[in-house]
Amino acid sequence: MVLWLSILAPIAFTGAVEQEIRIAGKTMGTTYQVTVVTRHPSRQAALKEAIENRLFEINRSMSTYLEESEISRFNGLKKIGAPFCPSRDFFSVMMQSRRLYSLTEGAWDPTVGPLVELWGFGRKPGKRAIPLSDKIVQMKQAVGFNKITLTPEGCLRKTHAALRVDLASIAKGYGVDAVAAILPKQGYQNFLVEIGGEVFVKGIRKDGKPWRIGINTPLKTASYNSIYQAVPLKSGRAMATSGTYRIFFEQNGKTYSHILDPRTGYPVQNGVVSVSVIADSCTVADGLATALMVLGRQEGLALVERLPSVECLIVVQDDEGKLFDFVSPGFFSS
Repeated sequence: MVLWLSILAPIAFTGAVEQEIRIAGKTMGTTYQVTVVTRHPSRQAALKEAIENRLFEINRSMSTYLEESEISRFNGLKKIGAPFCPSRDFFSVMMQSRRLYSLTEGAWDPTVGPLVELWGFGRKPGKRAIPLSDKIVQMKQAVGFNKITLTPEGCLRKTHAALRVDLASIAKGYGVDAVAAILPKQGYQNFLVEIGGEVFVKGIRKDGKPWRIGINTPLKTASYNSIYQAVPLKSGRAMATSGTYRIFFEQNGKTYSHILDPRTGYPVQNGVVSVSVIADSCTVADGLATALMVLGRQEGLALVERLPSVECLIVVQDDEGKLFDFVSPGFFSS
């Protein structure tokens, strides 16, 4: 979880004095917060309306909880090869999904949903327990982003009727980017956008300092506001964090988290408990944070080193419960 660290004090403002105003609400099954530095606080209502209208569009497109959303209609499509031509938002996320799937060689895969549900971590309440191995093999038949074709006309086609998509590990990042894109058009040059812990910043805070983002302590016993690291973010940069320490179950003395390796069908067991990724796009940072959880420390760092303008912090927990940081060279100066 990412926590942003801009402290706002109640001050009586007069005239055209710069101040930070915060707009907050709910979206995508979580919360959002937008902080802007402005001399015109009276525009706050109009800004909130613009933000919520944009988030409504994205949620209506990508929420698996809405029966008439684009993602639900695509998931319900049973005819192999039938074209599904979605909105620009949905197709853009699918294009980015294809790129991340390819970059990670399948370690990140938004079609892993059936396996997530099988393990009891899906949106429908289910028993969290180790499934039968043959059931995992069966479910894997409908998993794989390579079973989706993206056409030059902006349409999607399935090659497996049971294939379903869940964009939970990238949609929040896309929402952050979408809101960040409208703020300069509204006249704001210094701001922070956060949805469910995923963040993008532009410019600086009111006090002239960089926006500082806190990373939650990746321990099962840690409180939600416990800060493990505080990271200053440069203008135009995004950060997302993924972890195994909040959603899990224990069976036979072993812990199983909600983050599954799509290639094996089983929860990751590589010791990584938290990954934070910094990138130019929150969409990319969001997806990569989950991907690096699956890839593990060595493969994850190797991938980041090949990607321009991407940095990461990978936290590994040993058998005694101690935490160890593995950091790409530019993470704390990005």
